[in-house]
Amino acid sequence: MIGIISDTHENEEATKKAVKIFRDKNAEFAVHCGDIISPAMLEHFKGLKMKFVFGNNDGEKEGLNKMAQELGFGEIKEELEFEHKGKKFYVYHGINEEKLDSIIQSNKYDYVLTGHTHIKKDGKAGGTRVINPGALFRIYPYTIAMLDAEKDELEFIKIPQR
Repeated sequence: MIGIISDTHENEEATKKAVKIFRDKNAEFAVHCGDIISPAMLEHFKGLKMKFVFGNNDGEKEGLNKMAQELGFGEIKEELEFEHKGKKFYVYHGINEEKLDSIIQSNKYDYVLTGHTHIKKDGKAGGTRVINPGALFRIYPYTIAMLDAEKDELEFIKIPQR
């Protein structure tokens, strides 16, 4: 199982709840699709295996990368490609819609994970499944997602706001 989260926007309380869910559900790792905002937010993910991409509100890129390295998460990039259980993944925050559409239409990936809109999405374009887990900021309800790539099963999980 892969945890998917995006647009946490320094919402510490909701982020802690999301991380607890990832731990409780034994996520093999989690992917953050951007808009982390500050380096201190990365501390909440300590102990989890994480992959991060930058969002359009991540202005402290140098500080975020320094903290990510210190916590053992590796480098944060604008976009990310990886393979898991024989499936190809592409992660991009989604600022440039034309670029995102081009990647989706390329049919090179089994999964495209994105954020930016704060609106959860589970769509299909050709052989590519497009997933936006929603957000933990400026949306109701807050949501994250869990993906079983082997079974191609996705679950959206609501994060309580109080």
